[in-house]
Amino acid sequence: MSRDAQKNAPASAIYGLGFIGAAIYFIANATSFWIGVLGFLKAMVWPVFLVYHAFDKLLM
Repeated sequence: MSRDAQKNAPASAIYGLGFIGAAIYFIANATSFWIGVLGFLKAMVWPVFLVYHAFDKLLM
């Protein structure tokens, strides 16, 4: 394994745990099958929502 891959391992683990937690949250709160599918897709991009809302609050 290269040294660059070893340096990124902790960030990948945190993203993976965040993905699992977000998927569980969104799917548990889904009211239908397709909302659950949408929740799974949202779980894939949860950092985008986090950064967007953080910048929105900081810059207002």
